[in-house]
Amino acid sequence: MRINELMLYKNMDYGKVLKDMAFLMENYASEYYNREDLRALLFECMNEILELSTSHGFEGNLWHAYLTFLLANDENAYSTSCEIVGEVKGSVNVIAEHDFSIFKELFDYDFKPMEETLKAPCLSVLFSYENGKNAGKIFNRRIRDRICDLSKALGEAASIEAFKKKMTQFYKEFGVGKLGLHKAFRVEHPEGSTAQIVPITNIAHVHLDDLVGYEIAKKKLKDNTEAFVEGRRANNCLLYGDAGTGKSSSIKAILNQYYDQGLRMIEVYKHQFKDLNDVIAQIKNRNYKFIIYMDDLSFEEFETEYKYLKAVIEGGLERKPQNVLIYATSNRRHLVRETFKDKADRDEELHTNDTVQEKLSLVARFGVTIYFGSPDKKEFQQIVKELAKVNEISMPEEKLLLEANKWELSHGGMSGRTAQQFIDYLLGQKLPEA
Repeated sequence: MRINELMLYKNMDYGKVLKDMAFLMENYASEYYNREDLRALLFECMNEILELSTSHGFEGNLWHAYLTFLLANDENAYSTSCEIVGEVKGSVNVIAEHDFSIFKELFDYDFKPMEETLKAPCLSVLFSYENGKNAGKIFNRRIRDRICDLSKALGEAASIEAFKKKMTQFYKEFGVGKLGLHKAFRVEHPEGSTAQIVPITNIAHVHLDDLVGYEIAKKKLKDNTEAFVEGRRANNCLLYGDAGTGKSSSIKAILNQYYDQGLRMIEVYKHQFKDLNDVIAQIKNRNYKFIIYMDDLSFEEFETEYKYLKAVIEGGLERKPQNVLIYATSNRRHLVRETFKDKADRDEELHTNDTVQEKLSLVARFGVTIYFGSPDKKEFQQIVKELAKVNEISMPEEKLLLEANKWELSHGGMSGRTAQQFIDYLLGQKLPEA
């Protein structure tokens, strides 16, 4: 097989199996190589394809699914251009056709002679595999289905042109690589390398409608995010207020609501602020909208990481890209801790007001600030009733609210989080029928 002639899809992740399988396709009947070694290599490849398919939830023709996964996951000059403009013109288009012709040969390859020669009848299981799970550990069901549907379409493509058209349309609609196939990410910085953006595969499926109350706050957050994903002007956003009021859940819900419109989220912690410029450099030219998410953001007097954040948000020579916003949550309105020493102790610093203004200036760089306050008793009871209804808890309302009031007195007071914890407690009990 001609995989050594690939130009765009040359250095693919998970590409070792492809190289080994191509070697087997060319040499499975050769007298030069030991037959048992070839057979062992085939079973090793089968194992890796099965492991990859199980972890990602693939089914059907796993050889096709594996090849499709390589194509959908590889970021190269052609695939990253297609996610922005769709079908491209020029020489790269000709090179893409060349590479797709090789992949079509791989899709159309007849494994029966290899199966018979190497006495591996179970190889045929790979071509009609049934997955016992709804989805794998790596992809959610929606992404898994996209890969499997594309795999089937590419397998049925009658020509190289049809193959290329289907692949190009996929890049345009869903993107390419980890940024296209996943919705949320974290930052890792292995020793001796630059910061890396790593997918988060287990995301809470919370939606704005699931959050009871706070309609004004949710609308403000939704309006700002909607403007952002539609390419209009939008602001960095700070959600602040009492603990357990749904600030973090609201941001997760925003991601779930606008993911299909190209929204992605990258979670960054305080100690990683020095990596922000590297992270932004990796995403600024991609065809997605990125929210850099900072949860529970606050700084003590001795912590100076907020200066990195100030420089990234506004003030550096390079403008923050238009496809990047920063959303943060905090229990504090003023993110940097202030003390009376800042205002009263003039013996240690001559221009004390400058110190105070420096600390306050971070909040000023968030154009939208949204307050989430603790609910009053009536609002708390309404949250409890709504959550009980959603979770199909059968209990007289009077008893439900009485138990909820007892619970909040000993579990942190009235908040959405306390209400959810109370409902979780009820769900864990064997409740008598009403």
